[in-house]
Amino acid sequence: MSATKFEREILPGDVTVRRVTDGDRPAVERLWLLFRHDLSEFGGQLPRPDGTFRDERLHAAFTDPDDWSPYLFTAGRHPVGFAFVRALAGPTRVLNSFFVVRGVRRTGIGLRAACEVVARHPGPWTVAFQDSNPGAVRFWRRVASEIAGDAWTEERRPVHGRPDLAPDVWISF
Repeated sequence: MSATKFEREILPGDVTVRRVTDGDRPAVERLWLLFRHDLSEFGGQLPRPDGTFRDERLHAAFTDPDDWSPYLFTAGRHPVGFAFVRALAGPTRVLNSFFVVRGVRRTGIGLRAACEVVARHPGPWTVAFQDSNPGAVRFWRRVASEIAGDAWTEERRPVHGRPDLAPDVWISF
């Protein structure tokens, strides 16, 4: 499959990572649907009757600035992903939600965006993903190594309130 003109031209340096504004909300809400759709493959979640997915974290990211910091990734005029940082006031930041559109995956944009987000909130971090998502497994191990070298750990933790799901993998650095 050949790359589109946009894909051939995009480089990791082309990404901009910035805190979201209220004006970004419609774009982030649309990206959220893509994110939840991608994750549904690994947890079996189905959309609600109106075609949307659970969105409590999306709303919290926009309404609780003391505990959350949402970011939008853009390449030129194109929104290409987002990250939601949680637990800003706690001892360990949590990269709660992270998404990059498929059209720019494997270009280095996700790695660059993750590193930029982490750099904006110094201190210890954790991020969760699913073992059944091999792309996430490779990506988050690479991010942890890029940021912390060998000084990161990985453990499996049960999903709170969901004994029917496989444990999440948590990387800490």
